[in-house]
Amino acid sequence: MSAEKIFIHGLGSSGEGVGKLDGLAVFVEGALPGEEVLAEIETRKKNYAVGRLVEVVKNSPERVEPFCPLYKNCGGCQLQHMSYAAQLKWKRQQVVDAVERIGKLGGVKIFETLGMENPLRYRNKMQFPVGKAMRNAQCVVRNDSGRGKDELVIGCYARGSHKIIDTTSCLIQNAGNDKILAAVRVVAKKFNLQPYDEDTHKGFLRHVMGRVGSNGELMIVLVTATKNFPNEKNFVRALLKEIPNVTSIQQNVQTFRNNVILGRDTKILYGKPTIHDKIGGLSFNISARSFFQVNTAQAEVLYKTAQDFAELRGNETIIDAYCGTGTISLFMAKKARKVVGVEVVSSAVADAKKNSRENNIRNAEFIVGDAVNVLPKIFDAGVYAEVVIVDPPRAGCDKKVLETFAAMKPEKIIYVSCNPATLARDLKILDELGYRTKKIQPVDMFPFTSHVESVAQIFKS
Repeated sequence: MSAEKIFIHGLGSSGEGVGKLDGLAVFVEGALPGEEVLAEIETRKKNYAVGRLVEVVKNSPERVEPFCPLYKNCGGCQLQHMSYAAQLKWKRQQVVDAVERIGKLGGVKIFETLGMENPLRYRNKMQFPVGKAMRNAQCVVRNDSGRGKDELVIGCYARGSHKIIDTTSCLIQNAGNDKILAAVRVVAKKFNLQPYDEDTHKGFLRHVMGRVGSNGELMIVLVTATKNFPNEKNFVRALLKEIPNVTSIQQNVQTFRNNVILGRDTKILYGKPTIHDKIGGLSFNISARSFFQVNTAQAEVLYKTAQDFAELRGNETIIDAYCGTGTISLFMAKKARKVVGVEVVSSAVADAKKNSRENNIRNAEFIVGDAVNVLPKIFDAGVYAEVVIVDPPRAGCDKKVLETFAAMKPEKIIYVSCNPATLARDLKILDELGYRTKKIQPVDMFPFTSHVESVAQIFKS
């Protein structure tokens, strides 16, 4: 297969270089804007093509040497070959392009991306799959550690596949998660725990999850395919010898044949059910299945931005429509009259109530239910909210939720987004419903990846 010379003029939403060949858009992973590259065309569709980078003929001044030896194979990061300053500019451009092309909105002020002073070791949560190092490399990509045939390996998935990169250290993970990874690997091999095979649906250990609290508390969650844990007590004792300062060891059972990491049932094998982390002077309980921002330092930047955009005077009632464990709700409660959080996951609401009590916050109320159903009832009961906060999953908001917001006629909507495309789509719907977006602040929660979070300030027209 011959290589084609392509000039790269931009980046795609996943951080891949974008060029043109015979009028067709070509996506080349690992290429940067301004570069001239040689690429082999691996896939050609009607509207686009995908090329494999063979050689960079002309380098971008923003190209840097990746700091991770596994980067070329690993799918955990997408932008280590790009300077951090350039990453921040590109992430802002992602938001600009989405607002203009998808949202069709003009006059929105989009600020420069707020980045980190030190963008390494920022992840407080690790979720690594477990597999075997097979000789034919069909299941696992081996690194230089010399793993033998059929040995247990733990790490990140390789790019675009479910092959596992055996990982001993990840430089975007908190160092505590590296310690967890090393300890579990040693003890799992000692007790011959069989890795789960997603093709045959056989085996025991599916994933290893690690969580690190702000004071160094460590939580280990072993995700297993069966409830029965062979030699459980001795396994826990051995694990404690390897990592004696651990706060919590838990087993999560995921029996379904799918790619969902965590199951519904969690069992405490040792220690406490939660660890703690702090954001803005507030302490939060984190359980195995709790949602909590993985970048604690940038979470404070994100929530402070949302608080500033709300422009609170102290007499407002706020509705937090996707409140989770109450992190944004409690952050806002410090400057508002009252906050009402709504969340469909009952366990998250229980955590939110506990977090409220432990932080001595008495002006926050939490309700279990779907925002589409709960918000009209709140409104009918006479609760008027000056500000609505929304922090939905990547899929964004259901149109009915946005229509419900508009029907409640708040003065402002503060939209916290982890996906520029769905943010822009929802801002367009809100615009049609009489709510104008004034400004957006991108925040880099995930350095060296293609992800960007944003906070949008939206006013009633």
